[in-house]
Amino acid sequence: MSKNKDTTSEGLNQIFEIINAKGDIGEIKKILADTSSEDELNSDSSID
Repeated sequence: MSKNKDTTSEGLNQIFEIINAKGDIGEIKKILADTSSEDELNSDSSID
């Protein structure tokens, strides 16, 4: 259940970052790129 809470927290943080970007396309792309990189790392570690 802790992993589920961590995922929820990360998702909420991403939403707040996007809201705070206020339409700055470059910043939004960076947030999304960082998130996709984290998702790849997390999916690789769950294969064990």
